Amino acid sequence: MEPNPVLKEFFIVLRGKSRKGFCRGCIGRREAETQNGEMMGLLYCGGPNAGSPKNGGVVRREDTYPLTRHQAQLLLYVSSVSKRLELLCNPQLFSAICELNVDDLVVVKNKKGHKVGLVRNLMQIGRKESKGDLQMLAFEVEFLDSDQTSKKPAPPSLFSAVDIIQVVPAYSVPLGLNCGDGQYGGTNKKAVTRINSMPNIRSHGQANHTQQSIIQSPNHSAPLEVGSLTQVVSNTGVTVYGVVRWLGVPAGKTAEWAGIELDYDVKGCSDGTYVGQRLFTCKKSRALFLPVTKCSPDSRFGCFSTGGGTPNHTEIPTVPPYVDSDEYVAPIPESEAMSLLVGRMKGIQGHINSCYLDATLFSLFSSSMTLDNICQEPADTVRPITSTLRKIVNRLRRQGFVPAASVMNFRNQLGCDTFRTEEKDPEEFITVLFQKVLGIEPLLKLRSRGESYQGAYTFQIILEKEQMAHTPTVQQLMDTSCLSCDVKFEEMPSCLIVQMPRFGNKYKMFSHIIPSMELDITDLLYNSPRQCFICGQLAEYDCLQCLPDHKMHQGRIKSYCTTCNTQVHTHPSRQAHSPKPLSVSAEVSTSSPAARHTMQLFAVLCIHTSHYVSFVKFGSDPHSWLFFDSMADRYGDDQRGFNIPEIQACPELGNFLSQSEEEQARVNPLHAPELVRRLLCDSYMFLYQNPAMSLSNSNHQDP
Repeated sequence: MEPNPVLKEFFIVLRGKSRKGFCRGCIGRREAETQNGEMMGLLYCGGPNAGSPKNGGVVRREDTYPLTRHQAQLLLYVSSVSKRLELLCNPQLFSAICELNVDDLVVVKNKKGHKVGLVRNLMQIGRKESKGDLQMLAFEVEFLDSDQTSKKPAPPSLFSAVDIIQVVPAYSVPLGLNCGDGQYGGTNKKAVTRINSMPNIRSHGQANHTQQSIIQSPNHSAPLEVGSLTQVVSNTGVTVYGVVRWLGVPAGKTAEWAGIELDYDVKGCSDGTYVGQRLFTCKKSRALFLPVTKCSPDSRFGCFSTGGGTPNHTEIPTVPPYVDSDEYVAPIPESEAMSLLVGRMKGIQGHINSCYLDATLFSLFSSSMTLDNICQEPADTVRPITSTLRKIVNRLRRQGFVPAASVMNFRNQLGCDTFRTEEKDPEEFITVLFQKVLGIEPLLKLRSRGESYQGAYTFQIILEKEQMAHTPTVQQLMDTSCLSCDVKFEEMPSCLIVQMPRFGNKYKMFSHIIPSMELDITDLLYNSPRQCFICGQLAEYDCLQCLPDHKMHQGRIKSYCTTCNTQVHTHPSRQAHSPKPLSVSAEVSTSSPAARHTMQLFAVLCIHTSHYVSFVKFGSDPHSWLFFDSMADRYGDDQRGFNIPEIQACPELGNFLSQSEEEQARVNPLHAPELVRRLLCDSYMFLYQNPAMSLSNSNHQDP
């Protein structure tokens, strides 16, 4: 979905204030572009005349996303502007929807749940009375009924692009689930027409089989048999998974078919009956019947089970046996991280809403030295819960994998039943981790308005959105928040965990935030000497009102010596500012350069749809980044299955973070690589460390 200036004359507004007809989520057609980067275009409104362009308007180019005519027509039929933007945030699914053909298998959502169906036609909605009109596009979907007791199939229904949640291309469609190839009558509205030129690319090849009990699946060397894990492959990566429960030739068919018990309920599927005959038994809405030529071995596993869907050790990457030990294990060195950690069944295995805990522990302990001194304490001096945590850390560092049972044992010892089963936010767990498990005093000592300091384990960004640029950096957020709230750090912390201005997955102040690889907190330290922003001499004042001044490096704290403070604030635009005097020790020379105090980014926690994941920096190389998801995949159902954790190398993150702030700010997350987009848009916490410091016994508090 890369923008093409020749083909993409349409656009959707992603952000920005409403101005001259355009607002967030609306669709327009580009007419002209001004020299200052603004586009003049026509607006397509909603309602019965949605396809007719209305008033012209002006919108900034960087606030838009380019669309082809086909994409614009599909999105125009989606009445909710927020749903349009949500669909754009899933580029793989949207691309697949844009490429749908006749007889492609889709899963759609309606009032009764999720249902499987076949695309029968692409429908044009609205009248095209002039050249500028844009007809909306909807999909005519015919539901599949594996019971097939009715002789007359139900007429197809119309669905918008946002109603489609999964896509399977035509070459994977189960032919036997067809309800007929004849054309059905559409709606009676004259304004609705079919696009009959959509190609039918369905294959009508016959099944090749060896015997009734074992079938050789196409393009795979592994045979499918009763009990095999199978899938219908989609061009979005993961779609319909299940277990083969029956193989044979059903009544009225000549080729070999398979009966599959799906991993989840799908409306229209049966409980194991086909055309009135029971072929196997399962939960209602779980049985799907189709030719074996349309089945593929489950790509999530290397081999396939041979009985009843019960997992065996060859279906997942082998995890060697491990004996728990309290002996100290050093953080994983950069030279070994890739070979030890990258892959499936790597990291910490998630279980029952544990992602917040898994992502936090992996970020803090896999490669960082910040908490290492605590891990080296003699085993007989720590509490049982601390010993349990140490065993988790040691196994992660030695084997690269921690099973869910070990983590559940730790959760049971946290003293609150909600930690065992309920969703939590990382900051709640971090407080319990440092205070109760590790017995560490608050990481931060914060002084507000000159009063005595107070302790905290995390730092929450607090500010007004209007104070910041559209795409802020973490450094800018820290500086603005501290100055606005008049908060200073009493001393340099060894670990700084910064919470972004958002609340879980329900609200976030900024659409995306740019990570600061190095966080300079020199100007945020109480009574610490600072340099004048202008001349470099010892600073004696700072000014909150100067912070957003684009003429003087917007977003950076402005501290001045007495001379520069006077000169800067003689300007008419700054005469109303109220610079505050700094506390400067008399022993500090006014000409001595102030030392800078910086911290290094070592991990980022992200959240999307209530699920936490993490990015971890595992070495000094700019490209040494890992992405960890404790529940990246799942084997089996909720009762008998388990989650499959996965760690990916993401050097593309290093490429992005190596750019200048100006280059990073110009990047549209929708065009960025998937993992880069997730970091920018989903960031929840940034974890920084001081390489010269680590938490030690002196930080301990009595239990």
